Amino acid sequence: MTYSAEISRDHPACILFLIDQSGSMVEAMTSGKSKSQFVADALNKAVYTLVTNCTKSDGVRSYFDVGVIGYGANGPQAGFGGALAGKVLHPITVLADAPLRVEDRIKKEDDGAGGIFERRVRFPVWFEAVNAGGTPMRAALIKAAEVLVGWCNGHPASYPPTVIHLTDGGSTDGDPSDVAAAIKQIATNDGTCLLFNIHASVTAGHPIAFPASDSALPDNFAKMLFDSSSVLPPHVAKFAADKGYDVSGGSKGFIFNAGPEEIVNFFDIGTRPRLVGERWGDASLI
Repeated sequence: MTYSAEISRDHPACILFLIDQSGSMVEAMTSGKSKSQFVADALNKAVYTLVTNCTKSDGVRSYFDVGVIGYGANGPQAGFGGALAGKVLHPITVLADAPLRVEDRIKKEDDGAGGIFERRVRFPVWFEAVNAGGTPMRAALIKAAEVLVGWCNGHPASYPPTVIHLTDGGSTDGDPSDVAAAIKQIATNDGTCLLFNIHASVTAGHPIAFPASDSALPDNFAKMLFDSSSVLPPHVAKFAADKGYDVSGGSKGFIFNAGPEEIVNFFDIGTRPRLVGERWGDASLI
């Protein structure tokens, strides 16, 4: 394990979201939103945070290539729409200039005196909520592997790609374990790709976050996701610990039974970088 390369304009990093868009994602979470809508909001927030923190006095700096693969009724597809449609990965500079739209959202905040006030914020949307069809997870991982091989070949000195995969159910096109294992062998000179998995839940049950073993996991599907997940590099484990999670040296990038708070936290932890000479801020919108 290395994962010591710092991220710069000369050596950008790659973040690839892999999002389940099957029919079951229509189910409502404890937040009241459907899983598909909440995940879309959380992903758009994560992209906006990346854009904001890459924006300096000279403009948006090319620290990242970011992409989405959504999978559902139409199989795996590039997840961004509009001017970004048809290609999976895009430089953060291109994303900054090409949201599908910018919405007005209402954000509720503590007024410091025991009350709540509402603030109107501008919320860029790059990724739309979709929920239809089955769960072709194996095909999605194969597409991700193809994209990652090409990226790593073109960026041998960069920090390895991070794949953040969110699903709410089992694969409907076969066992994806071997493909997940293959993704974790794709590498730059700084290490192999990181594959992190989130199981999205509609229940209020207790999540199992960043486990170091599968002993507490309830079924074979959960254990498959655990086995497919990468061990957290030390700096990522620290980000998780800073958010209050109990992590150890063997903790993996996996949460089972994740609710809204865990999904937002996981996206934040998984996209935290090792930037050269820059402080990473917080552009929280939701």
